[in-house]
Amino acid sequence: MRIAISGANGRMGRMLIEAVLNQPDLQLSAALDRADSNAIGTDAGAFLGRETGVLISDDLSVLANADCLIDFTRPEATMMYVDACVQHNTQCIIGTTGLSENDKFHIQQAAEQIAIVFAPNMSVGVNATLRLIEMAAKLLNSGFDVEVFEAHHRNKVDAPSGTALIMGETVAKAWNKDLNDIADWARHGETGVRETGNIGFSVVRGGDIIGDHTVYFCGEGERIEITHRSNSRSTYAQGSMRAVRFLADKSTGLYSMQDVLDAA
Repeated sequence: MRIAISGANGRMGRMLIEAVLNQPDLQLSAALDRADSNAIGTDAGAFLGRETGVLISDDLSVLANADCLIDFTRPEATMMYVDACVQHNTQCIIGTTGLSENDKFHIQQAAEQIAIVFAPNMSVGVNATLRLIEMAAKLLNSGFDVEVFEAHHRNKVDAPSGTALIMGETVAKAWNKDLNDIADWARHGETGVRETGNIGFSVVRGGDIIGDHTVYFCGEGERIEITHRSNSRSTYAQGSMRAVRFLADKSTGLYSMQDVLDAA
């Protein structure tokens, strides 16, 4: 498969480029970045000391030469790339977080024309953790308070993280609830006693934390903690490689990483 990478000069973009170059069945065919990036016109493998022959570009028409785009950028850029993928009939892997409900609806519409894997976290470990959280939520559906904690680096601009949100949504769905109806997004001042059946969220931003997530099930006399810690962004890249292969025989449809894991 011919693969395009957006945000090619960013940390995640570079990790994705390296991952693609290390896969014998995948070919890097395009690398995209912002028009004002100082990497425009340079070889996509320059940071590795490798010459790939693929120059970083801001010209979306290069997607015509790709079977699939992997995008971990920002919401406004992601929407632009999704439209370009539809135009060029290019599949899409989306790991961008902070998307609005309108953005998500736009992705759903695009998936009627192209195949898309959309997941706030591409890590295989995180998606296995979601399965454990779902199981625990079904078993601990009364007598336990649920709190979702997440910590990320100081440069992350959205909160709670997409992964924390999907963890909360997993619990809410297991309880047959809508997360927006039972979420406590912040606490400050005189909050009163904790609301039974609500899901609380706590956020830390600092340093270079790649990503820590814990869901607490707090009962009387006992506490269960389900935790995932990311030590390297390479887990997201490796999950993306699995997602790319999953789409190899798909023409349309919107899929999650759970779909990718189920097909393994």
